[in-house]
Order: sequence, then structure tokens, then C-alpha cells
Amino acid sequence: MDVDGLELKRLERDECMRLLGSVPVGRIIYTRQAMPAVELVNFAICDGDIVFRTDAGGKLGAAVHGAVVAFEADSVDYLARTGWSVTVVGQCQAVTSAAEIDRLRGIGISPWAPGQRDHYIRIPPTIINGRWLTGHQQEEVADRAHRV
Repeated sequence: MDVDGLELKRLERDECMRLLGSVPVGRIIYTRQAMPAVELVNFAICDGDIVFRTDAGGKLGAAVHGAVVAFEADSVDYLARTGWSVTVVGQCQAVTSAAEIDRLRGIGISPWAPGQRDHYIRIPPTIINGRWLTGHQQEEVADRAHRV
């Protein structure tokens, strides 16, 4: 779809996964007490899965155990009005194998939030949707940049 020099492109699965791997933070969308909840988490892609760390005794760890969740990450250029968004749906899996936890420690997911975050969660993607809004005319972007 092309409107006023902008194009909205649907992304293929491989491109979605590449883009997810290019940002350090995303949002996990899950159900807590029968209500929608969203948490910001730093994450990594490992073996095609989204992996993040949380507190084993915390609300997020308890709420997502075995749950079907959505995960979203994006990158937006507000000035150019361009950007991409990828949403993944999958069932959370707690990582319990000591060998697998040791391996995941090596991929460099360092929690940003304070506290003990020694519980690893995987989300194998079942459904992936991605969109990229591109193509805004550069002259308009440059003009707006000078007015800011």
C-alpha cells in the first residue's frame, strides 16, 4: 500500500526474525488475573526463539508459565514517520535444564531491572507478523528537522 510517498510492507518470517534480533528490548503481552498486561523486557534471539530472564518468584514468571503470549518489538523514526513492528505469538516455556541455562548465560542477556533474574523463559514463535512503513520523502524529513 502506497500513500503520499509512504509504503506499508508486510514482512516475511526471516526478515521479522532478523529485525527482532536487531533490538534489545521488546514487550511481552500476557494475561494477569484475567486482564491484559504488558511488560517491557530485554531479550535475545536464540535458536529461533525469543529468550528473556525474569524473577522465578515474580508475577511475570508465574503468569507466563506455559501461557500463550504475544511479544512485540519495534523501531520507529518519529521524524521520518517510518519504522517497523514485529509481533510474535507463542507458548512460553520455562528453561529448566541446567545445561541449557548454562548455554543461555553465554548469549549475553543481562537483565536491566534490579534483583535476581535467574529464570529463563523461551517463546518459540508460532505466528509472526511484521510490517514496515518506509519511503517518506527525504526533503520533507530534512525540512522538519530544521524546524525542530
